[in-house]
Amino acid sequence: MKKILIRISVPCLVFLFLMYLCGINKTSPAASYIKWVDFSVTSAAMSDAMDYDIKTYKTEKHISWIDILAYLGTKYGGDFGRYSKADMEKFVQRAESGESIENMTRDMKNFSYFKEAYSAVLGNYIGEYAVKDEGGYRTKYGLKVFSPIAKGYGYAHYDDFGNSRSYGYKRKHLGHDLMGSVGTPVIAVEGGVVEALGWNQYGGWRIGIRSMDSKRYYYYAHLRKNHPYANGLSEGDIVNAGDVIGYLGMTGYSRNENVNNIDTPHLHAGIQLIFDESQKDGTNQIWIDLYELTIFLQKNRQSVHSVGEGEYVRDSVIVDPLLIYGE
Repeated sequence: MKKILIRISVPCLVFLFLMYLCGINKTSPAASYIKWVDFSVTSAAMSDAMDYDIKTYKTEKHISWIDILAYLGTKYGGDFGRYSKADMEKFVQRAESGESIENMTRDMKNFSYFKEAYSAVLGNYIGEYAVKDEGGYRTKYGLKVFSPIAKGYGYAHYDDFGNSRSYGYKRKHLGHDLMGSVGTPVIAVEGGVVEALGWNQYGGWRIGIRSMDSKRYYYYAHLRKNHPYANGLSEGDIVNAGDVIGYLGMTGYSRNENVNNIDTPHLHAGIQLIFDESQKDGTNQIWIDLYELTIFLQKNRQSVHSVGEGEYVRDSVIVDPLLIYGE
């Protein structure tokens, strides 16, 4: 075969190298996307906003909980330590009286930021879904995501986001630890595609699931030795919210596979927000504090039953239209 030699000048090589560094084939360096989110919405605020959303659903004055929380986030400068239900009630009353969201937020220059940020975190958490029972499928509207720990299993947790870690190198803890018993069924918070499955020296046996809208990457780590995953789970699989995906353990902190080097059995749960695909494995990664969200998700815990040999499956079946039809 005849070889073809292509000569490229040094300036051209420099230009191509700079394009590679900037990721110009994926995203222009000048492109604007969110690079940081400090998610401090309290479980109380999420619960109150959810109640208004569900209460007004299919009415002429349906009020999205995202709009409610984005309004308050703008009002508080993102600090929900200032949350007052009275502030939420005033916003809801104005909306129910017919005032538009656009009019109420016209002078709030950061409203669009908070709406996009909170939509990235919570956008698929409330909506229509179908529940299967003896009579077939029934359509419902409400919270359609789950706690990562199965119903009936105890766990302890505290707000540990940002704490220091030293294994391998000094770094911050970018997740939320839920201490429990080895073998506790781990539940998919939201449906999506399994993007990562296998051993990681920091997380041990772990699972990475990407939401169907591609905005959230769920990371579940330190799963059980010898039997970390639900039977048959593979990369590329689509899982539903509420599915048993694995089992709590204490693996990790080792270059060797299947090693328990974690002192306390726990699930490390993390959510990464992705506004631009370059953020997924590159710079500007955004991981959020899950403490308040974990408390909120206790409202919906999936019950499970044993199918033998340490394996469990979910009791109820729900179908999320997003998994079928996409966005």
